[in-house]
Amino acid sequence: MKNAINWFEIYTSDFNRAKKFYTAVFQCELTDLHVNSDSHPEMQYAAFPANENGTGAGGALVNMQQVKPGNGGTLVYFASEEINAELSRVEAAGGKILRPKLHIGDFGFIALIEDTEGNTIGLHAKK
Repeated sequence: MKNAINWFEIYTSDFNRAKKFYTAVFQCELTDLHVNSDSHPEMQYAAFPANENGTGAGGALVNMQQVKPGNGGTLVYFASEEINAELSRVEAAGGKILRPKLHIGDFGFIALIEDTEGNTIGLHAKK
């Protein structure tokens, strides 16, 4: 079965602050994308790096007036080799650790953090 998820968007209120947070925690560069939209001319978009082979889900940080960030919506989990590495960078980048590393049996480990925009995101490691 193929992966049913192919794209996600994380909404921001302070686009540049959010980019700094995700760059610091996940040590990756986001790519600013120009979105030419008559209905959302103010939209800002920054994509996360894609897999070299084109597989897996892609996603972006998004800033637009019509959508606000916050807790209580869909929860996106980011893949991690070792969750403690990302957790060690969360607070320095302006976020909060909501649930420290937790063993979830045969499925590995998870942790929950809050980004600088108030979004809750998850971390998942298989080992």
